[in-house]
Amino acid sequence: MNTTPAPATEPLHAVLAEGPRPARPSAASAALTFGWRALLKVKHVPEQLADVIGIPVIFTLVFTYLFGGALAGSTHAYLQFLLPGTLVMAAVLLTVYSGVNLNTDAATGAFDRFRSLPIWRPAPIVGGLLGDTGRYLLGCSLVVALGLAIGFRPGGGVTGVLAGIGLAVLFGFCLSWLWTTLALILRTPTSVQVIGLVVLFPLTFASNAFVDPRTMPSWVRSVVRANPISHLIDAERGLMQGHTPTTQIVWVLIASAVLLVVFAPATVHLYRRS
Repeated sequence: MNTTPAPATEPLHAVLAEGPRPARPSAASAALTFGWRALLKVKHVPEQLADVIGIPVIFTLVFTYLFGGALAGSTHAYLQFLLPGTLVMAAVLLTVYSGVNLNTDAATGAFDRFRSLPIWRPAPIVGGLLGDTGRYLLGCSLVVALGLAIGFRPGGGVTGVLAGIGLAVLFGFCLSWLWTTLALILRTPTSVQVIGLVVLFPLTFASNAFVDPRTMPSWVRSVVRANPISHLIDAERGLMQGHTPTTQIVWVLIASAVLLVVFAPATVHLYRRS
């Protein structure tokens, strides 16, 4: 005769929820949650921003005080020309970390856990990129604050500066989809970072960020004027000086739309198949 006592069910019922099952989170709610996660990464690992924020700050100081007098006649005059370019540098260089973080999550198995959750499937990617816009805002704000401290005086006032930062952040958000696509193709975060910087440094230097293209040879001038970074910098300069560079803004919006339309679906497709 079996004398083993029957298992007690009361402790099990005590830990189980008796109310209705919580509703599935919406796509927006899930994306915002992952956006907050991306911002927390910055809080806990702030050194990941040191080089990308430090480079535009260093270039602003070095070019202003070492070359400003030779290039523009005075450091004050050159700073008015230079700062929109280094602001753009801060925004576009930070986009590489979107791909680095995505590749890290994939390599460490975090995405395997995300797939098991009852959430909108692209939420980890979209939310991460939304959180990364906070990085772009931080980088651009630091460059502007430094410029104001050393003599930058935007003719467009607060409105022009905010419009310029907003345009740079929008372009950065769309550009970051390129690096998320590469992050799902390449094997290591280091590979994503190296390729990203190898692409972005020539683009930023082969632009009108530091000197007027009219001083360049004709073939170099053609390359610089075709560079989308140059269009973004021209738009930044116009907005910050109180103008409305409609043509340049349209070019930036077209480039942003192309990046978004091409690489956002590619990223989602690779993520679903990986």
